[in-house]
Amino acid sequence: MADNKIKKVVLAYSGGLDTSIIIPWLKENYDNCEVIAVSGNVGQGTELDGLEEKAIATGASKLYIEDLNKEFVEEYVFPTIKAGAVYEGKYLLGTSFARPVIAKRIVEIAKAEGADAICHGCTGKGNDQVRFELAIKAYAPDMKIIAPWRTWEFKSREEEIEYAEAKNIPLKINRETNYSKDKNLWHLSHEGLDLEDPANEPMYNKEGFLEMGVSPEQAPDVPEYVTISFEKGIPVKLNGEAVGSVEIIEKLNEIGGRNGVGITDIVENRLVGMKARGVYETPGGTVLFAAHNKLEEICLDKDTLHYKKNLANTFADLVYDGKWYTPLREAMSAFVDSTQEYVTGDVKLKLYKGNIIDAGVTSPYSLYDEEIATFDEDEVYDQNDSAGFINLFGLPIKVRAKKGLIK
Repeated sequence: MADNKIKKVVLAYSGGLDTSIIIPWLKENYDNCEVIAVSGNVGQGTELDGLEEKAIATGASKLYIEDLNKEFVEEYVFPTIKAGAVYEGKYLLGTSFARPVIAKRIVEIAKAEGADAICHGCTGKGNDQVRFELAIKAYAPDMKIIAPWRTWEFKSREEEIEYAEAKNIPLKINRETNYSKDKNLWHLSHEGLDLEDPANEPMYNKEGFLEMGVSPEQAPDVPEYVTISFEKGIPVKLNGEAVGSVEIIEKLNEIGGRNGVGITDIVENRLVGMKARGVYETPGGTVLFAAHNKLEEICLDKDTLHYKKNLANTFADLVYDGKWYTPLREAMSAFVDSTQEYVTGDVKLKLYKGNIIDAGVTSPYSLYDEEIATFDEDEVYDQNDSAGFINLFGLPIKVRAKKGLIK
């Protein structure tokens, strides 16, 4: 397996099970090559604690920890919110749009370090291998990519744990709680163990399972109101107070989390052809999507709103499939940005035991006209006009009926 031409490898490093054992594995299989670890900080929180010491102790020559939070939110999360993109109607793409920003930075470091290859710890069954590698191809098309899960001797996470124990590599997991997790500012995913059987109800109330909030049953018995202000589709204020792009997600994670909001159980269709079951926690993101959708109800005309909803499915597929750096995604984002010109206003929501309930929306650009919509007397809508409209609108049906073509 050894490739003597590979002297320096840059590793996408999280400090989790896979990447922890990859460092010694690379050195064993690539002639004691230099391994430079890179961790993209997109809001993993305490998962980054002690990472440098651990990486170096397991054989890395150095560790970069890159703060990508602001770039992640403003250049990946917000465009996806504005597009209204949700994969298969449930998944808010938390892992999907974090991978491109991390991979892009890894390529930049690999070039600066003169690396011969980039390595990642994604499995051969997952979506992330595609997301990482498409981003690498976009910015370093000739860079060699090493994906140990596709070639190494380990066939399960159990065997990985045994290898880690043999190498005295400290792990924050054990065999009983070995869920496969991915955490960032936007979400936390849970996969594996009992979740692999869709018949099993997730253990939401088990201590340590949910990390970003509580189950709806454990949420307060009193609703909590939140008001989000948008400018051109971007959230800029929370409860009347100006907040930064990263801060508003952090605060909404706290608010949504304590009210049991944003827990999703989905059997999704992976890019590689299989179905996979996962539980996602996305408290703040779920609140933001609900608020943005509500504001668009009054700010977008019917044709634009309906067309945009169709586009959202394609946008979600592109993000899920790792095609962020593609002409189509960029063109779709340009269209979305044009639709957001007047998506400005305030949305009030009521959060209660996992539910998000609309509680009012206002905008200086609202297309809702109370005088036109009212059931009371008005002077702007002539109801007699509807008769001629229906005659013309229904003319094709009438013609078919006269020809005896209606079955």
